[in-house]
Amino acid sequence: MANKSKKEHILTVASDLFNKQGIRATGVDQVVSESNIAKMTLYNHFRSKDELVLAYLMKYDDEWRKRFEDSVNKSAKTPRDKLLAVFDMLGEWFGEPEFNGCVYIKTAAEFMDHSHPYYEAARNYKAFMKKYIDSVLNECPSVNREALSSGLSLLVEGAITAAMLQTDPKPAEHARETAKVIIDYYLQSK
Repeated sequence: MANKSKKEHILTVASDLFNKQGIRATGVDQVVSESNIAKMTLYNHFRSKDELVLAYLMKYDDEWRKRFEDSVNKSAKTPRDKLLAVFDMLGEWFGEPEFNGCVYIKTAAEFMDHSHPYYEAARNYKAFMKKYIDSVLNECPSVNREALSSGLSLLVEGAITAAMLQTDPKPAEHARETAKVIIDYYLQSK
């Protein structure tokens, strides 16, 4: 296995374990064992578990942002349709057999110290979603952007949490219907 692909392999195995079990519950020894490598190999690529975890969070962030933006931008052209497509994309994600909740919500729950690097990574990702919604709203005629953006961001987070906890059989659909009412209200009352 080439050096780069070995690093990617370790990161893939660790990412799967962190996502399924949690960061604290996943030890370096388990990552080494399930990666079929020597512990020194792991440390040649990642100096510490912290470095491995941050690489996992950054990899997930990069992959998710690209997937999210590609999905939304491919299926929608108008600002209104883009905002609604956010919920369509969430519905696709929730329906995947490997859906195991939001990496960032789980990470923030495990590491609640606001100055912890993992918590900061989670917060930065969550800020991305709000910034994306803000960027779409900047294409709209003057509306109360802050209220609409905050409301839609809360609907996104609520849908993700409901999907994680399985408290709603169709969280993305229900959030989308609510978002549609709110978006239409704000866009018509400009």
